[in-house]
Amino acid sequence: MRWDYTQPVEIRFGEGRVDELPALASERGWKRGLLVAAPHVVKSGLAAKLEASGCVAGTYANISPNPDVSEVDACANQLAQGDFNFVVAIGGGSAIDLAKAASATCGVEGSVRDYLGTGRPLPDTRLSLVAVPTTAGTGSEVTSVAVISDRERGTKAPIVADSLFPEVAVVDPQLTWSVPPQVTASTGIDVLCHAIEGYWSLGHQPICDALAVHAARIVFTYLPRAVRDGTDHEARERLCEASVIAGLAFALPKTTSSHACSFPLTRRYGIPHGEACGLTLDYFCRLNASADDGRVKDLAHALGFTSPKVLADGIAWLRTAVGLRGDLTSLNLTSEDIDWLVQESHHPNLLNNPVPVTDEALYRLYRGLASGSTCSDL
Repeated sequence: MRWDYTQPVEIRFGEGRVDELPALASERGWKRGLLVAAPHVVKSGLAAKLEASGCVAGTYANISPNPDVSEVDACANQLAQGDFNFVVAIGGGSAIDLAKAASATCGVEGSVRDYLGTGRPLPDTRLSLVAVPTTAGTGSEVTSVAVISDRERGTKAPIVADSLFPEVAVVDPQLTWSVPPQVTASTGIDVLCHAIEGYWSLGHQPICDALAVHAARIVFTYLPRAVRDGTDHEARERLCEASVIAGLAFALPKTTSSHACSFPLTRRYGIPHGEACGLTLDYFCRLNASADDGRVKDLAHALGFTSPKVLADGIAWLRTAVGLRGDLTSLNLTSEDIDWLVQESHHPNLLNNPVPVTDEALYRLYRGLASGSTCSDL
């Protein structure tokens, strides 16, 4: 087996680390920063605190839950016009992804749309970026991926480039203490998807495998606790640990089938990204158990389950325990809707799955979700 491992992001983890941002900027010689912040960060007063400290000289906060190309372009324009030389992104995956894309495109003509699904490579250079997640979460602070929507064209897709790696990730569990239960559940199940999909990905490799197992174990143990009691600081800290480690686990192997199916579910039906990914994870666990390499069986055993079927049941149990949807019955999907979902699930991530995902398998998945039936017979 031949493999490589590279992780260019410096990670600073621990409670109170967000207070180190002014010193970090001084250490690096960064003089004029733009804060790209989720709206709740502005409301909390943290944005004003950073501006008062001199760490940043301006703020961009026009960020929607699934950032649009127009928002990325507006942020990139502010970076270019304001002569900023570094970026601090504070928020969930939306804020960090927007900042990553804007910091990579602010020095070129045109729009980020020119790179979204076109195969055109992003510029190699970008502004220095510090990513500070407020959810546990997307892992975007340690990956080279930015997921951007183009509402005008009705698309949502990832951009992948080395220039999208942040320079520093500051992971402060205190920033997650106020995250509400539903968001905690959705982002937490996304962490599990990152870990498990990274493990069974066709691009798997040993270092990422070990990281994936570590992160998945934490999610199964601590996610119900954090959803049940948001003041459980141990659970919050461990989920932040799982989030960043799962980000490392999938950063190189990339995600697979559950993420491919999540994009149309989020785009058309507004299902939060993590919840949309978790909705299909148990199905693909059963499907991928048929892979010749036996890796799903190995994963199940590493996580303390006796078989892939029992692991799939555990995923379904966790999803229910934290209050996430287990089917699509509330959407009253028509046969035309299911046809559309099948076709729109043909995302490149689907090709990274260890077992070929046929249209027949996708129809079985979506018809089962639409009717509320399970696929435990796989």
